[in-house]
Amino acid sequence: MPYASVVLDIPTRALGTAFDYAVPPALAADAVTGATVLVTFARRAAVGYVVAVRDEPPEGVPAEKIRAIEQVLAPAAFDDVAARVAAWMAREYACPLAEAVRPFLAPGQKVRVTRAAEGAPWELQTERAGAVDDRWARLAPAANDYEPPRSASRQRAVIEALLTGPLRVAELSATIPGAASAVAALERRGVVAVTRRRRLRGSDDTTLSSAAAPRPERLTDGQRAALDAIERARAAGRGDVVLVDGVTGSGKTEVYLAAIERALADGRGALVLVPEISLTAQTVGRFRSRFGDEVAVLHSRLSTGERFDQWDLVRQGVARVVVGARSALFAPLAEVGLVIIDEEHEGSYKQDKSPRYHAREVAAELARERGAALVLGSATPSLESLERCRAGGFRGARWTRVEMPERPGAAVLPRVTVVDMAEQFRGGGRSIFSAPLADALLDVARRREKAVLLLNRRGFANFLMCRECGCVPECPHCSTALTYHERGHLLACHTCGRTWPVRAFPDPSTSCPNCGSRYLAAFGVGTQRVEDELAMLLPQDVEVIRMDADTTRAKGAHQRLLERFDAAECAVLVGTQMIAKGLDFPEVTLVGVINADTMLKLPDFRAAERTYDLLEQVAGRAGRGSRPGEVIVQTYWATHPAMRAVASHDRATFLDAELAERAEAHYPPFSRLANVVVWGRSEGDVRSVCDEMAAAVRERVRGSAGWEVLGPADCVKARVKDRFRRHLMVKAPADADLGGMLGELAASIPRRAGSNMAVDIDAYDLM
Repeated sequence: MPYASVVLDIPTRALGTAFDYAVPPALAADAVTGATVLVTFARRAAVGYVVAVRDEPPEGVPAEKIRAIEQVLAPAAFDDVAARVAAWMAREYACPLAEAVRPFLAPGQKVRVTRAAEGAPWELQTERAGAVDDRWARLAPAANDYEPPRSASRQRAVIEALLTGPLRVAELSATIPGAASAVAALERRGVVAVTRRRRLRGSDDTTLSSAAAPRPERLTDGQRAALDAIERARAAGRGDVVLVDGVTGSGKTEVYLAAIERALADGRGALVLVPEISLTAQTVGRFRSRFGDEVAVLHSRLSTGERFDQWDLVRQGVARVVVGARSALFAPLAEVGLVIIDEEHEGSYKQDKSPRYHAREVAAELARERGAALVLGSATPSLESLERCRAGGFRGARWTRVEMPERPGAAVLPRVTVVDMAEQFRGGGRSIFSAPLADALLDVARRREKAVLLLNRRGFANFLMCRECGCVPECPHCSTALTYHERGHLLACHTCGRTWPVRAFPDPSTSCPNCGSRYLAAFGVGTQRVEDELAMLLPQDVEVIRMDADTTRAKGAHQRLLERFDAAECAVLVGTQMIAKGLDFPEVTLVGVINADTMLKLPDFRAAERTYDLLEQVAGRAGRGSRPGEVIVQTYWATHPAMRAVASHDRATFLDAELAERAEAHYPPFSRLANVVVWGRSEGDVRSVCDEMAAAVRERVRGSAGWEVLGPADCVKARVKDRFRRHLMVKAPADADLGGMLGELAASIPRRAGSNMAVDIDAYDLM
């Protein structure tokens, strides 16, 4: 009798291992690796996932004492390789094994089970994610000899509609009232044949002109070098990594497409990750223009049913190229030959909920297990990737960096001007647009071209402040200042999402919550204000399009806004950092950065790196066509190395200073960093748990070189949704088993009711 190792979906660190169950003969064909099963645990029914099957019982346990699997609830969603990757994730990121398995499950699958009646089989709950069939009608041969009665006008209309070809019955019903009954009558007479076809959701096309990938006449020298390096990595079959370090607009996407073509020719598939959902339509369009229906798309803005259909195409082997956000990494693509991560430097590849994985690291492990090649692409590679390429390898895989320093054809890098806003202020400038930027925007309007303006802040203003007492309204549930949104006349907390109606000065109803003064005025700049100021500065025939978290909440909003910008004759796209990367519009000749200092002052050791990445990426949106581009960066810190590096397109200017600081302070890439956060309603319990964890870590690493424990201390956001938050940070050597150690210690700390702990390995959010 076979025996299965089953991971129970019970969210606790105490169940860190799989449990063994016997597989009854009746279930042997279905109870395979990846299947969801129903078992008995602690005298109650529990849902679990099979992660391994073997022929022998576990050593030391009599076979008769091993409970049997009771029921298979869902077919296999992953294979043995995925199970090993999940086990690695659980240890690497200090999370329960069940949480590491969940990303590999079918979309919409829940943990809960129900049954229709006592004694009936249990059924796994889903979010209506099953396959959907449509009824299609077509004319049968008998239609040639059939003449509808004079009174059967609906039958006649249906036949006329079907002369053009098969149509969905639902489509006929939408255009012809009563078509369904007419189709049924015609079917009984053999005039119409009705069949069922699987409806594939989530395959919508786009009208973006940049969503096509015409094959170039020739590759650049940099593209050929990158492609050769990828082929060598793929041939090695051990998870080697190629970092494609190409300037913006250098043609990295064409390298990806050519490499995938070669992988498909060898019978292998590819996973392609993009950092922003806003880039998905453009990227998917390019890949579908080259590979057609072999492309599946997976990201969070798809409905559950759409995600299931795309996921199922991969499972069936119909789609061999998967494009999407970080969750696409877990698609059930068995024959993986390539894993590609575009804009690999992006922090969005780090998951902020358990399992708190980084897509780059999971992709590297997946590539090792699958014998595939991992390709990282960026114009601003992360310091971690650059350091691994300098070292030549990491965790048994070879890391190679290939440069692509030129743009194809006549395109050149844009000219960058850094404007010191302090000097503008001293010269009498009070506008949010400096004189050079305002003049450049008017020139764009005159030449009927397009521009992109970046401001990493949504809303109308950063905050409201009373000019008499200095009060800044804060969220009563979070330790953050409220952001003013003029369109709805409200203050919003961008941490918990709560809003309060308020009108800023000079509205006569304005009142300071502290002193009652009516001088509660808006300070700072948000995307709404930039949009309003542009409307006053530019001619009326220049379309202004705002793209931020407020305007992209609706499904498909990213795509619709970008299509609108693409179709406009002359337009300005205003947005947050979602517009700063990956977008390819040859008509854009001007990029402006309203306030480049937004992130520089954050209490985060990556603040300078993120600022440089963002500015260099958004600068690369200009001059991608035949017309030269211009970039204007507004800042109050013009001498910062990041600003000087962007101005000269010389990364070394920034890297030399940044790496020296990181090495001195022993921060990544010269170490690993974990952030342990404790939160709860009781401040005393939070403090106690955090202190105990800090003491346990210090005791474990005492005397070990390269280890350091910082804290505990209040988080920067010390209160979120009425929960108090404290944290400690742990620095460790670059090759340390940080997750395994912290996960073990976290499981040993006694919990207080209402307190929670999160262990974030290789943390990106330290707030």
